[in-house]
Amino acid sequence: MKLAITDACIFIDLHDLDLTVAFFSLDLEIHTSLDVYNELYPEQKTVLNAFLSVDKLHIHNINAKSRLEIMATAYPLGLSEVDKTVLYLAQKYDALVISSDKAVRNFAKKLTIDYHGMLWIFDQMIAQEKMTKATAILKLTELISKNKIYQNNVKLRAEFQKRMEGWREIE
Repeated sequence: MKLAITDACIFIDLHDLDLTVAFFSLDLEIHTSLDVYNELYPEQKTVLNAFLSVDKLHIHNINAKSRLEIMATAYPLGLSEVDKTVLYLAQKYDALVISSDKAVRNFAKKLTIDYHGMLWIFDQMIAQEKMTKATAILKLTELISKNKIYQNNVKLRAEFQKRMEGWREIE
């Protein structure tokens, strides 16, 4: 089972799409930082607490020594302190990063950390039979309509369209 460090934007998108249960049923060991968890709204935390209680989610509290290590690392200015905890944990545990944040993904790439976003999650849900292709098309359309980041990114929207067209052909 691959260990994955997830950031807040992923948890938020999954919650908004009502896909959190499907996400936690994937063959992944999901981890995050307490900093990420604390960025979430109470209703999002409540959903995640259910997975925390059954060891499907692992939350890391970054101690003072680790925070000093993070501060000593030359992270780009565009990364928040919370983003840095995600990258730090990914390096520490040789884990992949799951994020939709471009700055996080770009720095993960620079650090040669395996990274993925929402499309990869959809692909995994389909491959592991946690979601049908028809449902994936509906949920991806919903994601685009709800999230301005996806609406305003021409390259990403084109990839979404390409993926949905492929799912329609195979269904």
